[in-house]
Amino acid sequence: MRILRTIPEVRAAIREARGGGAMIGLVPTMGAFHDGHLSLMRAARAGSDLVVVSLFVNPTQFGANEDLTAYPRDEARDAALAEAAGVDILFAPAPSEIYPEGFATNIHVAGLSDVLDGASRGAHHFDGVATVVTKLFGIVRPDTAYFGQKDAQQVLVVRRVVRDLDLDVRIVVCPIVREADGLAMSSRNVYLDPAARVQATALNRALDAGAAVFEAGDAAAGSILSAARDVLGGAGIDPEYLELRDAETLRPLARVDRDALLAVAAHVGAARLIDNHVLRVAEAPNDTETEAGA
Repeated sequence: MRILRTIPEVRAAIREARGGGAMIGLVPTMGAFHDGHLSLMRAARAGSDLVVVSLFVNPTQFGANEDLTAYPRDEARDAALAEAAGVDILFAPAPSEIYPEGFATNIHVAGLSDVLDGASRGAHHFDGVATVVTKLFGIVRPDTAYFGQKDAQQVLVVRRVVRDLDLDVRIVVCPIVREADGLAMSSRNVYLDPAARVQATALNRALDAGAAVFEAGDAAAGSILSAARDVLGGAGIDPEYLELRDAETLRPLARVDRDALLAVAAHVGAARLIDNHVLRVAEAPNDTETEAGA
């Protein structure tokens, strides 16, 4: 595995690979790798000839009072894990490489960036995500990019950027990877002390409770959210948000009559954590096909 620091180095490596007909897979990350990240790398390895992982703690997606300086960093450990996962190139640039002096461009996705985490953290968060991901797509020119379902809103923002700007990259979304007790894996889980670590399991249990209401036949948002809220309250967690929204547009739903995103964010101990479940509505049978088969 090669560790590259500059854009020209990456572009040269990509040109060489493309010359041999290679398909390029990209996994954008901020490091502090866990099994969730590694699952994306394994998916990229299975679907690509050349796997590029970016390791860049993106300053533009952090607010003034967020954890940019404290965000966990251990490049040597990350590099070893990436190499073991079959990564070919680890792109680990300095901030000045991505944002040189005079950088003045910002990408904003209206609507999708303004709710849930956008409302809580500020729309600048997804502006930073959209801008850095677009830069990475321009640098690496991947055929496919891999993201995790845990960051569901981020995935929707990136997909909209790809669609609206006609970027020639396929987005693959991989399932959330969880600990044995259901806690979604996150780089920020290292902030949890033992008591908070136990308390944090209530996030997934709350989502499970809401999903169970839906699966039992009650599609009302109020019922689903109430069940989830009860679990959080029982664990002493006051969520930053707990919402049910259209899984594609993020518009609020009064009832689940289309695929829906049940999403939660909460501060647990020293960590701000997010999680989600997708509630899927079965497609109605095709009447013509039913009659033909009768």
